[in-house]
Amino acid sequence: MHFKLEQFQAAIFDMDGLLIDSEPFWKRAERESFAEVGIEVTEEMSNVTSPMTTAEVAAHWYAFRPWVGRSMRDLENAVIARVRELISHQGRPLPGVREILHACRSRGWRIALASNSPLTLCEHVVDALDLRPSFDVILSADQVTRGKPAPDIYREAARRLESPPSQCVVFEDSVSGVLAARAAGMVVVAIPSAAQALEQAEPDAHAVFPSLLSFWETHFT
Repeated sequence: MHFKLEQFQAAIFDMDGLLIDSEPFWKRAERESFAEVGIEVTEEMSNVTSPMTTAEVAAHWYAFRPWVGRSMRDLENAVIARVRELISHQGRPLPGVREILHACRSRGWRIALASNSPLTLCEHVVDALDLRPSFDVILSADQVTRGKPAPDIYREAARRLESPPSQCVVFEDSVSGVLAARAAGMVVVAIPSAAQALEQAEPDAHAVFPSLLSFWETHFT
């Protein structure tokens, strides 16, 4: 698809796997936390839960093998706390993140982050990467009825940005995110991450680029 940047007035970014390579942190935290209640989460098993919200992950593993002594919320919070710790020590923005955020702002676009991660973690990431001034809106699945692949979070982001969905461009790395943004009536650029197989979603994305840096070099320079 040939992009005409003039058609947009807002940009919305996913977070995990797009702004930061946090998927390894999530998998490590999930493996360590659920091992404490006797569940050995393999790489293959964590691929199943990767599109889920943290509450959905805890419920998934409780249904798989119920445990006693700790609540699902307790396990969910343990995973989040461990991811937060790993981001603090090892988190780095992926290539092109700063460039594309600056380019979007230079065009006068409003910018949102829309993630299935908890709001507290979204805010921690933008602070840890020194990106908070780049975002007008930070939105989590915590704040809508349904997480991705439902379109709720993108519809709410557009409302908060005061932009029609058709004038929003979304950057996503996951199948569920691509489907959510398309269902919200937005233009979607897929940036596949190492942790996501996007082949099945590519027909639904309007364009696919190997990185945010590649998109920036193609459309903003």
